[in-house]
Amino acid sequence: MSDERPTIDRGQWMVLLAAFLGWLFDGFEMGLFPVIARPALRSLLGGGGEAAVGHWMGIITALFLLGAAAGGAVFGWLGDRLGRVRALSLSILSYSLFTGFGYLAQAPWQLGACRAIAALGMGGEWALGVALVMEAWPERHRGKLASAIGAAANVGYLMVAAVGAAIPVTESSWRWLMLVGAAPALLVAFILTAVPESAKWRAAVAHAPARPVREILAPELRRRTLIGIVLTSVVLIGTWGSVQWIPLWVDKLTGGKMPAAKAIAQSLSSGGAVVGALIAPLLAKKLGRRGAYMAICLASAVVCALLFRALPEVWGPPLAAMVFLTGVTTAAFYGWFPLYLPELFPTRVRATGQGVCYNTGRVLAAAGALAQSALVAEFQGSYARAGATVTLIYLVGAAVVWLAPETRTLQ
Repeated sequence: MSDERPTIDRGQWMVLLAAFLGWLFDGFEMGLFPVIARPALRSLLGGGGEAAVGHWMGIITALFLLGAAAGGAVFGWLGDRLGRVRALSLSILSYSLFTGFGYLAQAPWQLGACRAIAALGMGGEWALGVALVMEAWPERHRGKLASAIGAAANVGYLMVAAVGAAIPVTESSWRWLMLVGAAPALLVAFILTAVPESAKWRAAVAHAPARPVREILAPELRRRTLIGIVLTSVVLIGTWGSVQWIPLWVDKLTGGKMPAAKAIAQSLSSGGAVVGALIAPLLAKKLGRRGAYMAICLASAVVCALLFRALPEVWGPPLAAMVFLTGVTTAAFYGWFPLYLPELFPTRVRATGQGVCYNTGRVLAAAGALAQSALVAEFQGSYARAGATVTLIYLVGAAVVWLAPETRTLQ
């Protein structure tokens, strides 16, 4: 008997490579700011205490998340109207160029503005890349693809950490890293010339243009859209309202006298995140989509409690090991999202549906980032106490997920 499974062709590999690289560089861009934040803000503020740095860290993080949310909606809509490939190229070009413009910032608000505009492209890239891959590849590969896409951004984080560890980022050297962030613009030429458009998308819109926003808010899909927003919000609040602050926290613990420490913390967290992203689809296959999400929420809550509540606030091997475990648990969701969110929406509105869910979550995560900033001030500069409070959100996710549809049997 011959094998009836279709062979994976060159076009499908090009789609996967483009999505992987796009999300990898997206992760690189996202990972830049936690590494440069404290030295950059101290430089732009002319010094300043932790309250001032924490204040601007919260504002800029919130601006980034709001920009990403807007970008997810705009580029997701473009992806459903104009095609995945063209919209993906525009999103990567946007985040690359405006990250590079951050080199010119002379005040915190200018850095925040560049960060917010770059975030438009970062917010759009994820939904477009996931939609393109999941539509191009056979369903039997979905778990492995989710692992690869989930791990890609964290490989980008590792790249930032490696660069920061090799050449410590200080108040006088942070700008050059922003120029490095402009390099992914070169990827656009490859995407436009080598990556085929989604055949499923072409077929879905062949007879009439998609009206994706209207469709995902219509009664047939409204519940799925809302539950997707809630599930992504829980994760993104935990990530951006606390976990992303770990390099800043480590820099404070070392008094800024060990510039490589924050990069090491970033690399440990990112390395753990790669592991978590690879594990998540296996859990989803074993426990179901809802069971896996709950398990990751509970693990994240426990590990974050140990990190922020149980360990002494001293940078050393115990804290470093727990930062790694925090990366494993809290980033496992990013291997779960590429598996679950595409299953919630039909092809013709998939990019918009995923983009709205993921990036509305970013809007709410912006509130989490501002809450973390306020909590740092309330707790007299204690990032640990603030982080311990914000990460209680994972317990909410463990309960809410049971209102979501179980899509594993729908494949």
